[in-house]
Amino acid sequence: MSHTDLRGLRYFVAVAEERSVGRAARRLHMAQPPLSTQIKNLETLLGTPLFRRGPRGMEITEAGQALYVRAKEALMLADEGVDAAMAIGQGRRGRLTVGTMVVLSYPLLPGIAEAMRHQMPEVEVQYVEINAINGEAAVLDAEVSVALCIPPIAATGVSSCTIGAEPLMVALRDDSALARQPALELASLAGAARIGLPVLGGSADRSVVAALLREHGVTTPISHRVETATSAMALVQAGEGFALLPRCAQLVRPPGVVFKPLADVGASMDIAVCWRTDLGSPLVDQFIQLAQDCLERVNANPTI
Repeated sequence: MSHTDLRGLRYFVAVAEERSVGRAARRLHMAQPPLSTQIKNLETLLGTPLFRRGPRGMEITEAGQALYVRAKEALMLADEGVDAAMAIGQGRRGRLTVGTMVVLSYPLLPGIAEAMRHQMPEVEVQYVEINAINGEAAVLDAEVSVALCIPPIAATGVSSCTIGAEPLMVALRDDSALARQPALELASLAGAARIGLPVLGGSADRSVVAALLREHGVTTPISHRVETATSAMALVQAGEGFALLPRCAQLVRPPGVVFKPLADVGASMDIAVCWRTDLGSPLVDQFIQLAQDCLERVNANPTI
């Protein structure tokens, strides 16, 4: 890519981030008219508008957003130089933002952080907390490079690789009658209030938990819906109902909450690494293998 091309991308990125040609021109220390011309020339070259005028300034179009993500990556590589670009292309150097749900942070992040420090020492890593509500957007908007999710994100434009599974268990208050039993049959939960996780992708609940209950003909009224397993356990602690959660949630359970296995069913939730399909980073494959190895070690030496 020529110097002129890179300069045009820098102009475009500045306008996209400032949402104003005037502010972008001041940021770039140049006059506004030539900057406007550069943006128009870029739109002509691509054959599509990159911005539209809105009530809050220059709003980026869908095509502009696609270019913005790639332009940021291209400028980062150019700034680091040819040698750095080669290192990133080979997966030896770069930046990786890892999104993880809280219930997976405690069992997996310590091992992942240590492994990345030894196996990928030149990769700059940032860890971001996500949940069932914002995880999909975080991946699609490139706020995270990879996401550790349970269950996997099922959305167009998101790829996933299952690295393991966690059995479902029943989270109960420790003073409830069911908590005295070593294991519970699913039918024993019929009619009891349940703390549910979000319904995603429409009005029908297509979650693993909902499918399990439908399959066995067990009806449990929803008392609350929450975004995270930790919020579900807080409501269990408050006596608002029980929750069906992955076993790893035990690591962050509050006082007064116990987990009981299901005696008659073997339901589980898949754990997956998810990423934007068009990311195209060699770091993704390395991270998948690293996370899978870490999960296997955790399962071989369980602490719960």
